[in-house]
Amino acid sequence: MSSKILVVDDSSIMRKMLVKVFEEAGHTIVGMASSGAEAIKLYKELNPDLVTMDITMRGMDGLTAAREIIAIDSSARVLILSNLDEDKYRDEVDRIGAIGLANKHNPDHILELVGE
Repeated sequence: MSSKILVVDDSSIMRKMLVKVFEEAGHTIVGMASSGAEAIKLYKELNPDLVTMDITMRGMDGLTAAREIIAIDSSARVLILSNLDEDKYRDEVDRIGAIGLANKHNPDHILELVGE
């Protein structure tokens, strides 16, 4: 099933890599953001099926942005992506109600969590 996805990462290289992974799997990218604040704004405008959210970004971090998106829309599907120690963030990801946590360099696991 194809999903409309909002990709959020402060690295343009990582955004491009994620877009490629999702498009090759048949998903549609409806928007890209480089900050948590921009992600919240675009979520309200675009109403995506899924948001991929980097944890570490300048200004508002991804966990805070994910928490705000889920507060706006309790049915929001947010997948947290990181290249940091996943175990350190797993409890917080569960607590805020995200659909999961994946290493951003593991596209197979990301697609599995998205529900390719």
